[in-house]
Amino acid sequence: MNSGWSTLPAPGDALPAWASGLWPGPALPLRPAADAATPAAQRRVTFTPMKETDLDAVHGVETRAYAHPWSRKHFKDSLQAGYPAVMLMGEALPHEREQALRLLGYLVAMPGVDEVHLLNITIAPEHQRQGWARFMLDALVLWSRGQNAQWLWLEVRQGNTPARQLYERYGFRQVGLRKAYYPNGHFQREDAVVMSLRLDNPAGEGSTP
Repeated sequence: MNSGWSTLPAPGDALPAWASGLWPGPALPLRPAADAATPAAQRRVTFTPMKETDLDAVHGVETRAYAHPWSRKHFKDSLQAGYPAVMLMGEALPHEREQALRLLGYLVAMPGVDEVHLLNITIAPEHQRQGWARFMLDALVLWSRGQNAQWLWLEVRQGNTPARQLYERYGFRQVGLRKAYYPNGHFQREDAVVMSLRLDNPAGEGSTP
């Protein structure tokens, strides 16, 4: 196995220890991204820190994934602020010879006192519904626990039902609502659902502070 890579195991197997520095943190098992019979389960992946030289590629994915994407400046400001920002890179499968590495997704977080706030988590449209969002949440949880955080927070559009269902299945619980938080086109605004996950709960059950 190449240094820095991990090969997704069959369901029930532990993921080998990561070799990419301090991310995603403690060498604990991560869930496989997809059923072992699918091509996605055979893809070798690694996390790599996001840099300013990556922003064109990252923003390209962002604009394809959302009707109201982050601007390039949002990402640049986050990097300059020192926020944790990582990309999930996947080795090309046999039918993807045009690229040696593919940008599967990325996330940006903001550490706080005993907590981490997830600011952006995005999977490239062509790699969605393959389990990568949950895979990245696993990594973020491990990293956050490594920072001694007790809570993970996020906001999600009230109308983004698939994302809300993903977070709820993961263990996040709704704890509030921010009115008119997101732009929604034609001078409209959309509410944000505030969700939290308790990180020191072994059962993975979310609850309010």
